Amino acid sequence: MNRECVQRVLCLMLAASAVASSAAQQNSKTPPPAVAKQQVLELEKEWVAAEVKHDATTLQRILDDKFVASFGAGKPYNKDAFIKLVTSGDPDPTASQTLTDQTVILEDDTAVVVGTDTARETEKGAMTTVVYRYTVTYIRRNGRWVALAEHLAEAPQPQ
Repeated sequence: MNRECVQRVLCLMLAASAVASSAAQQNSKTPPPAVAKQQVLELEKEWVAAEVKHDATTLQRILDDKFVASFGAGKPYNKDAFIKLVTSGDPDPTASQTLTDQTVILEDDTAVVVGTDTARETEKGAMTTVVYRYTVTYIRRNGRWVALAEHLAEAPQPQ
């Protein structure tokens, strides 16, 4: 009788574990890796367009409330300071940013993107181009990707 009781308890425990595991999988909103990678890359395009247009509203949506950015060895900027920095002044109609060499690493609800950002703008009447290497960490909050941190450093010029 004890053996039969133990077997029933074990069966019930296994069944409960299977149900809990199935429910957790169904409740997970993390998309498949290929979809998540595409979502993050699309968000990067949106972010670049918002910076070029000085669109603070879009940047507010893309950047997490805990967002922090750093440039080279400079002091970090929080979300509000970063948005103020990149949206100050009038937008330059000749400005553009081109993202290339992007590598995306995914781990559950975290994505890290390492890439190259080629920024072009008119400065004192002359067109300038600066190439940066960047790393951005994204997280999924409430079912959508947001940027948590960015580091940008000017890439050395080829000799």
